[in-house]
Amino acid sequence: MDVQLIEQLISENLPDAEVNVSSPDNVHFEALVVSPAFEGKAMLQRHRMVYATLGERMGGEIHALSLKTLTPAEREN
Repeated sequence: MDVQLIEQLISENLPDAEVNVSSPDNVHFEALVVSPAFEGKAMLQRHRMVYATLGERMGGEIHALSLKTLTPAEREN
């Protein structure tokens, strides 16, 4: 699994999102996802939305994913 594929999967399923993924080893990943779809949602709900974009890859090809999920307004602050 590589960074570009994870970014693509998230972007395809959260089309209004800005996505930035990094990884030191292509097994452990960090992602910043900024989306208006997160408005009014708790952190756990936001993370579940992102995990859903990756499906069965979570826990398999993607061993660990550290998420930071923000709305555009939260990013501005």
